[in-house]
Amino acid sequence: MTQLFSDMFGTIIDNTPYMKAIGAYYTGASEDGITMAMPWREDLVGDPETRVIASGVVTALLDNCCGMAVWDKINAFKPVATLDLRIDYMRPALPDHELKVTAKCYKLTRSIGFVRAFAYETSVEDPVAAAQGAFIVTALKSDAGDVKS
Repeated sequence: MTQLFSDMFGTIIDNTPYMKAIGAYYTGASEDGITMAMPWREDLVGDPETRVIASGVVTALLDNCCGMAVWDKINAFKPVATLDLRIDYMRPALPDHELKVTAKCYKLTRSIGFVRAFAYETSVEDPVAAAQGAFIVTALKSDAGDVKS
């Protein structure tokens, strides 16, 4: 991925209404994939007694980061939509801790990107949730043959 392309991810997240509303931001790209983060906030809590972030917020963060991982793999901004997303919640997110998500597109066909992602606070080795999904990549008429299987 080119640096210019990668730099645009922050702008995209900053201008995506739901990501902006939950305070998500882009932290970078590496061999491990695309990483986003979201600070813990009281208004994102699903259960006031435990102060755990609502699962829907975690799901949205995972889904968004997975889609960006497909863009990273194809190195282009083409329309991407979630076909299937499975999320396994392994434990509650820790109150008062920033939540991070790292997603990587590990296989790309002509029209589908397959992605794995993890939500965690400090280490991907101790995930809050794991996701696996399939994302359709819509080829633009001008580049219908660009994505290879």
